[in-house]
Amino acid sequence: MLEIFDADRLAGAPPDSIGDLLEQGNIVQFLPNPIQLPDAAELEQLRNELPKQLKLKNVSYHPEADRVKGLQDGSPVADLAYRALTNHRDRVTAFLEQVMPTLTRDMKVGTCSFRPVQERGRNLKAHASNELVHVDAGAYGATNGNRLLRFFVNVNPVEDRVWSSKGAMPELLARYGEQAGMTADEIGRLDRKLVDKMRSSALKGISKAGLPLATVLDSSPYDRAMRRFHNFMKDTPSFQSDPVGHQEYRFPPFSAWMVFTDMVSHACLSGQHALIYTAVLPLENCRKPELAPINLLRGAASRAPALRRPVRR
Repeated sequence: MLEIFDADRLAGAPPDSIGDLLEQGNIVQFLPNPIQLPDAAELEQLRNELPKQLKLKNVSYHPEADRVKGLQDGSPVADLAYRALTNHRDRVTAFLEQVMPTLTRDMKVGTCSFRPVQERGRNLKAHASNELVHVDAGAYGATNGNRLLRFFVNVNPVEDRVWSSKGAMPELLARYGEQAGMTADEIGRLDRKLVDKMRSSALKGISKAGLPLATVLDSSPYDRAMRRFHNFMKDTPSFQSDPVGHQEYRFPPFSAWMVFTDMVSHACLSGQHALIYTAVLPLENCRKPELAPINLLRGAASRAPALRRPVRR
């Protein structure tokens, strides 16, 4: 499940071969990190100051509004955070377009974040906790089945970032789909309905009228089905404690890794200070579309029994 690329393997990788590994449900790790980072002094300032200035869960650059959110008003490191996050966003984008030209065609580059807080023991509500195993869903607006890719860099100079996983969507649906209620009636048709199209149109209008972040409120039948599976994972202690499929990974200081987080279940057990890049990649670009979560859900719905409803007398 973990594919490691050193400099020689990366240099010799054929175009799109790394993308194929992602579509198959692998985590791709780079040793060393191929992305130029802020200089050492700037990184040290961000590590020292961002935890003191934090107002939200993370410090994030939102391209829709061209602004950084998550810092206290008047933060003395706001300009540095903006510069560091926008530069990182551009560098990761250029790298991905080079190594995965097919998958990244017409991709939508989303937020770029700095996570400055120790993940272990944050005591967040279940649906917000990174310590609980989950798949990503419904946090970036309506994806309509397009793929969620995240690129991580551990910028802690001394501490590993520790992850756990219980596998990828094919085995997760096979093991837990029925328990999670992923039946034909629950999933329903995954194509957008008229009301979904009207919602999307209205939110686009609001965005253009001066509230650019309104589009992140959008949704779709697929995104809502994925959100139900996400919530089942985080809300179910028996799932979290199930040893079947459990694996742990350690990402050392200044290593990088990427994964389809809509595909591979994951949790961050510990670690402080990471750069996280998010992009939405068109489903039509996938070379293995049968493995995309939306098509796995369609298959699960076609095989699962519909919920029986009581007959009204």
